[in-house]
Amino acid sequence: MSTVQNGNTVTVHYTGTLTDGTTFDSSRQRDPLSFQVGDGQVIPGFDNAVVGMAVGESKTFTIPAADAYGEKKEEAIQEVSKNRFPEGYDASVGQMVTGQNEIGQNFQALIIAESTDSVTLDFNHPLAGEDLTFEVELVEVA
Repeated sequence: MSTVQNGNTVTVHYTGTLTDGTTFDSSRQRDPLSFQVGDGQVIPGFDNAVVGMAVGESKTFTIPAADAYGEKKEEAIQEVSKNRFPEGYDASVGQMVTGQNEIGQNFQALIIAESTDSVTLDFNHPLAGEDLTFEVELVEVA
């Protein structure tokens, strides 16, 4: 029976949970995930954890924040004037916003505070600063 090595294309079912047990993503209600191991298509900790697995094997592992989406960065939290938003825009705390920066790159941010003249945006990945636990079942190796 062959085991997963860097360069293999694998297909897995997974469920990802936070330390409090909240599920943040799962492939169980849709098609399994396929990716090439070691090619950077998934977070490094996930990539590394499937190496050595065999088809039919299940495994549970925890990826520290640093090997997942990184630690939260304070510099990624910025206060922005409300006049940078379309007139009449309802900036509600907890809402995700998307846009383009000055050089045309798309971004996504979470509104974490709002005042009369400004909103505070968190540009960190939503899972930044979180240790992630995955339950993975290896479905196929190619």
